[in-house]
Amino acid sequence: MALFSKELGLDLGTMFTRAAEGGELVLEEPTIAAIVVDEQKMVAWGKEAQDMLGRVPESLEVTRPLVNGVIADYEVTEYMLQALLRRVGGPMRFFRPTVMVTVPCGVTSVESRAVHEAVLQAGSRVVYLVQQPLAAALGVDLPIGTPSGNMLVCLGGGATQAAVLAMYGIVAAETLRAGGMSLDEAIVGYIRKKYGLIIGQLTAEQVKLTIGAAVPQDEEKSYELQGQDQVSGLPRPATLTTGEVVEAMREPLMDIVDTVRRVLEKTPPELVSDIIDRGIALTGGGALLKGIDKLMTKELGVPAYLVDNPTSCVAQGAARALTMYPLIRRNLPPI
Repeated sequence: MALFSKELGLDLGTMFTRAAEGGELVLEEPTIAAIVVDEQKMVAWGKEAQDMLGRVPESLEVTRPLVNGVIADYEVTEYMLQALLRRVGGPMRFFRPTVMVTVPCGVTSVESRAVHEAVLQAGSRVVYLVQQPLAAALGVDLPIGTPSGNMLVCLGGGATQAAVLAMYGIVAAETLRAGGMSLDEAIVGYIRKKYGLIIGQLTAEQVKLTIGAAVPQDEEKSYELQGQDQVSGLPRPATLTTGEVVEAMREPLMDIVDTVRRVLEKTPPELVSDIIDRGIALTGGGALLKGIDKLMTKELGVPAYLVDNPTSCVAQGAARALTMYPLIRRNLPPI
C-alpha cells in the first residue's frame, strides 16, 4: 500500500453506500442521484437527492443507479463515486485511495468488472473486490479463519445473501435478488388492494420502519398515512396496524427464509452442527426489522441473532479486508 494513500472499505449497496477507514464509518449516504436529463449531469446525490424523490420537474430525474446490488447505470454510479471519494479522501491529485469494494455473492464477471472499473475511474489508485458476506463476517469479527462453520445472512435493500464461511472462504452461498425494497413493494400492493390507495415507496418504507414486524407483536401499533385514491385521484387517509404490515410482508419474508434454508441444505453436515451451536448472524438494514430473528429461528430451527453493528459491518469489514489481503486473497472474486 502506498505511503499517505488512504485505505477505504466501500459498501456499495442498492439503498445505501457506506465507507469506512480503519474500524470507523466515515460516510453513509443513500445510493441515489439527481440528474439533469438533457445534459446527463449530476446535480445532487445521497440525502440531498433522496429529498427530491417524487418532487422534481421533468427536466430532472432522480435515479437509483444500482438495482438488486449490481450497477444498472454505469455513468451515474461513476459520478456518484467521484463525489463520494472527493468528500472522504479530500484532494486526490497526488494521493489517490486504495479501495476494497463489496459485491454480492454470485455476481457475473461482467457485473463485478463494472464495479471495479467504476471505482477505479472515479479516482481510486488500486481497487480490490470482496464478497459482501465475507466482508460482513470480518466486520462482526466472526471466527472465519478456523475450519469450523459460521453462517451469516446479509439482508440488504436490493439483495439478500446467505453464506456459510470457513477458512476465510465461502463454503456455500446463495443470493436472492430481492430485499428490503421488496418488502416496501409488498406494503404498497397490500394498501392498494385493501384500501384502494396509491402510496409511494418512501411512505411504504416509513410504515415498515415505524410499525413493521416480521412476526405478530404483543403490542399492536398503528400508523396513519395519506394516499391517493385510485378511483378519484384525490388524497385520502388510512390507518394501518402492525398486524396488517406483518400480513403484507409475509410472502417476501418467506422467500428470504427459503433462500437461507437452501444454503443450509447444501452445507456439509460437519459445518451444520457448528452453525446450530453458534447460530445465524443477521446483518444489513433488513436485520433491524422487529422480530426477524424470531421468524428465522422458528422457520429454520436454528437460532438467529442480530449483530451489534448490522448496517456498518460490511463497510468496516471491507476496510479490515485490506489489512488481511494476503490471508484472504485466494478467496476474493477474480477481476
